Amino acid sequence: MTILVGYVPSPEGQAALRAAIDEARRRDEKLLVVNTTRGDAYVDTRFAQEPDLTHVREDLAAVGVDFDIRQVLGARDAAEEIIDLAERTDASLVVIGLRRRSAVGKLIMGSQAQQILLGVGCPVLAVKAEG
Repeated sequence: MTILVGYVPSPEGQAALRAAIDEARRRDEKLLVVNTTRGDAYVDTRFAQEPDLTHVREDLAAVGVDFDIRQVLGARDAAEEIIDLAERTDASLVVIGLRRRSAVGKLIMGSQAQQILLGVGCPVLAVKAEG
């Protein structure tokens, strides 16, 4: 089975990655790191650049976790991509990072985390960054 982690180059993404590594080691499962963007903006700070991915590869190789990294550039939002990949890979767990947002921000903009929590058919581990 596979543990899928939604990764963004941010403190929340790092917290999710650390939690996913711990779970992959504990369960002896493969880790699928997913980074996605819709590609509808000139700059998307959530889309990992090569130095970010190199750092992730080095961290995962150092701890000896079997892993795969996928970057998805598509028309769907991150939540839809993660839900679809979780289903297609028969993920046993999805790990996501949560960021602090106001209630008004969640109401107006919606919540990717909420979409994932409601849409994924397997357990979801939601973590916050320290601080």
